[in-house]
Amino acid sequence: MAGHSKFKNIMHRKGRQDAKRAKLFAKLGKELIVAARGGPDPEFNPRLRLAVANAKAQNMPNSVINRAVQKAVGGDATEYEEIRYEGYGPGGVAVIVETLTDNRNRTASEIRGAFTKFAGSLGETGSVAFMFERVGLVVYPAATASADDMFEAALEAGALDVESTDGNHEVTCNPDDFSLVRDTLEEGFGKAEDAHLDWKPQNSVPVDEDTASTLLQLLEVLEDNDDVQRVAANYDISNDIMERLSA
Repeated sequence: MAGHSKFKNIMHRKGRQDAKRAKLFAKLGKELIVAARGGPDPEFNPRLRLAVANAKAQNMPNSVINRAVQKAVGGDATEYEEIRYEGYGPGGVAVIVETLTDNRNRTASEIRGAFTKFAGSLGETGSVAFMFERVGLVVYPAATASADDMFEAALEAGALDVESTDGNHEVTCNPDDFSLVRDTLEEGFGKAEDAHLDWKPQNSVPVDEDTASTLLQLLEVLEDNDDVQRVAANYDISNDIMERLSA
């Protein structure tokens, strides 16, 4: 299994997402607040449109979404700063961590501590980003359509590629085309399981079982941090190893 989205799928099947719903809503709320500063109307603010779509996809109530937007518009919301951290996890796996924080010293200390605890090292901004491509990602369950039908629909919508597995279809596109591709696919297949801008690894690093165990602990700790919005990593873990670790 290559790429961080596969790790998230494993975590979802283990039922941990439900246990973290309050934390997830808090992170979605942060993104809504930051996005709404670019304008309160999603029709004219692509980032807010995406933030609202992501919040609704996680069943965040409309009242909570609207309250977050109004806080931003009224100037009553906390000021959050966007900071990206880059470094290497165990086994030389490149890791990108996107955060929204109201205290950069706290966040930097916690992110650095996580890397250090799990045999990694935090680097400078730009130290690993060149190993990734910035893309739009739209994910559907495998049962939504056949691989051929999804591939054809995605290309007609303007996507770059589709990766279909037993679990899902992952559609990638240029960031500038993301909203159009997502909206077009949702017209044909309904609401996507997940849709966001992502970091796609250009190459993957093979990871053995011992290293994979430590790496997945690092990724989980980073995901669990209140200030972290998204994590990407360029690992490649075999299906056999992933199944044993997720048992």
